[in-house]
Amino acid sequence: MNGSVTVLYFAGLREQVGRGSETVALAPDIQTVKDFLAVLRQQDAAFDAVFLQFPRMRVAVNKVMGDLSTAVHNGDEIAFFPPMTGG
Repeated sequence: MNGSVTVLYFAGLREQVGRGSETVALAPDIQTVKDFLAVLRQQDAAFDAVFLQFPRMRVAVNKVMGDLSTAVHNGDEIAFFPPMTGG
């Protein structure tokens, strides 16, 4: 069973992809956030442009901050955030 994940996009990412969330099929060879991002970028040129614009994107899996090596499993929630600045 391949399953799926819920993907959330915040701030400028939401504006760029045109939606705040979606459910995405999870291929059996996807094991990490890096794998998942590679598939998103291959499937849609718009995603490739968005992720190039935000190369230091932050990610959370199941509401826990992670990185590209964080494991991804069926039923997970993956949230993407552009880099934050403060002052």
